[in-house]
Formats: sequence, C-alpha cells, structure tokens
Amino acid sequence: MQPFRPALKKPARQLRRYMTDAEQGLWTRIRRKQIRGVQFYRQKPLLNFIVDFYCSKAQLVIELDGGQHFEPEYLQKDVDRDKALEELGLRVLRFDNRQVLTEMESVLTVIDKVLEERLKNI
Repeated sequence: MQPFRPALKKPARQLRRYMTDAEQGLWTRIRRKQIRGVQFYRQKPLLNFIVDFYCSKAQLVIELDGGQHFEPEYLQKDVDRDKALEELGLRVLRFDNRQVLTEMESVLTVIDKVLEERLKNI
C-alpha cells in the first residue's frame, strides 16, 4: 500500500462526486478491469496528492490536465508532483482533457501499451 495523508480521504470522496467530463469519459472506459484485467481507482490519495486514476498492480498513475496546468506555476507543480510519485516507483501518464474528449481511442492505446510493459515486469 502506498503512503498517503489520511486528511485527503474526504476531499478525494468529494472529487469522485464531481468529476470533469474528461474524467467521467475515461473512467467509463477503464473501470471494472476493462483494460488488461487490472483495477483502477479514481481520485486516489497518494503521498500529499490526490491522483486522478491509479492502478496499484501496474504502479501506474493517470493524470488528466485542464487548461490551468499549462500555466507556468502549475507546470512546475506537476513536475514536482510527478517526481515525488516516480520516486515511489510509480509511472505517471499525463493527458490533457481535450485529448481524452476528442482522441479517446488513442489515449486508451497509450494506456494499454504502458500497462502491457509494466505488467511484464511483475
């Protein structure tokens, strides 16, 4: 089990209730072990963060970024966040909301390939 701050449990529940359109769209395609038979969790607390999607078996995090993530202050926060998660041995995939909403099959193909690679090493 990965470490997390217990205080993040309540905000994570709130985020699950109010997912973005992109998050809802991706969730419908990855939930219930639809890709390679692995379980994903949504809005999962890890360390001091709440990640959008997490697969513990493959040690994979998927983040969906809205427009604010392209502003300089958010870019640096994302770099720091990814580095902290990668130090736990996690792989972080980032997609912007537009990609998920308009190029879903391409996004799913990337996720599938990364899962295939990560699961080979287990």
